[in-house]
Amino acid sequence: MKCRTLVFPALVVIATAFTACGVRGDTGGAAPILVFKGKGTSPNDVAAVETILNGNHLSYSTVNSSQLNAMGESRIRGYRLLIVPGGNFIDIGKGLTSGTTANIRNAVQSGLNYLGICAGGFFAGNSGFNGLNLTSGVRFGFYSAEVRGIRKAAVPIAGAGAPTLDQYWEDGPQFTGWDAVVGKYPTEPPQSWKEHSEPGGWC
Repeated sequence: MKCRTLVFPALVVIATAFTACGVRGDTGGAAPILVFKGKGTSPNDVAAVETILNGNHLSYSTVNSSQLNAMGESRIRGYRLLIVPGGNFIDIGKGLTSGTTANIRNAVQSGLNYLGICAGGFFAGNSGFNGLNLTSGVRFGFYSAEVRGIRKAAVPIAGAGAPTLDQYWEDGPQFTGWDAVVGKYPTEPPQSWKEHSEPGGWC
């Protein structure tokens, strides 16, 4: 499954945060977490996210592309967290209207938390494919193994204050040049998405 091992640490942190805050549904009875499972997402990635949320007894709702396109900004803002799993960031962007991505961007700027995993991370940047541009114009590149023709590998990820762990990587992004670093690939420059020899956006 694409990016699964990277999903677990991030969601464990979120589960801890929501448990500590005692969040069950402070959105007028609705679930506080919205999981995107629309066009471009990997069904296995969505299932992995749902497994973690269920295992931590966290209330969530799912939404597909057409349902998200029908939601206004105020309704999106009613959630505490939007999770966009891995898959194909190009197809994720193409499945949503520009109005929807603007609504999500505005909701995040108004306090909605966002977790983008692999393709969801690419989608959060200025991808050029109807991305959210939550990064003030920063466009994420692929991890540099792509330039050597490597599309999937076990990659040692070094986290802050944690031991280095080999994690499954497949066509995933490198978030160089934006905000704080919580984990690092082996030291190599990122590869621009424009240099990607087989464009497809899967991760």
